[in-house]
Amino acid sequence: MGIRVIVAGANGRMGQEVVKMLQRHDHLQLVCGVSRSEAGKDVGEVVGLGPIDVPFVSSVEEALDQFPADVLVDFTTPHSVKKHMELALAKGVRPVVGTSGLTEKDVAELDELCRAKQVGGIIAPNFAIGAVLMMVFAAQAAKYLPHVEIIELHHDRKLDAPSGTAVKTAELIAANRQPTKQGHPEETETLSGARGAEYQGFRIHSVRLPGLVAHQEVLFGGSGQLLTIKHDSLNRESFMPGVKLAIEKVVELKSLVYGLENILDV
Repeated sequence: MGIRVIVAGANGRMGQEVVKMLQRHDHLQLVCGVSRSEAGKDVGEVVGLGPIDVPFVSSVEEALDQFPADVLVDFTTPHSVKKHMELALAKGVRPVVGTSGLTEKDVAELDELCRAKQVGGIIAPNFAIGAVLMMVFAAQAAKYLPHVEIIELHHDRKLDAPSGTAVKTAELIAANRQPTKQGHPEETETLSGARGAEYQGFRIHSVRLPGLVAHQEVLFGGSGQLLTIKHDSLNRESFMPGVKLAIEKVVELKSLVYGLENILDV
């Protein structure tokens, strides 16, 4: 038997790509999609695949009650994802989550629940393998070039700023970077927010525009030099190899993993 998967938000832009990816792999079995607005419809018809005899139900709770599953993939909203993870873990179903916006306290509580249940989970701020490598490379560069700023750019429908990818990148950089006060000591903002958000002494800038998908640059400045580490996701299909890998790996885990780099050989 393959890995049985519920997809929360299967009618959304990311959820539709997950459904299409699952249909391409015989060892991954979509058992239902979750969408209040599409409940009762065939998932395949909604996402443009034609009938696949897999239904939408109205809630994660209903999906977990009605369909035996191994993994819950969730690309919904920050305000609902923690509750979805708790419901899944209570049923012994492993969550794979791409929704950003969870706090450090949320992650710690969910990890404690995973360990108590001996059930794995994965939260990934970014499922694009290239973006994960960008974060890893940035963390290495910070050892030698501590003056750094992050610029992240996303579509204008994204709800949170900065992005989960930018926050995760900043955490990895801060863990490797010597504390450094950047910029002029008497610097002032003539327009509030012009210098972006401050994190551990460096800045994060968020751009939101139509036409963008997910993009990030990490700029390191040194004497007479600039190092730029950049990643662009040009479409949502770029995230699917990472989602597939997470689904395959999460069934082997007994605790929560935060960040795809922790299941890659980097």
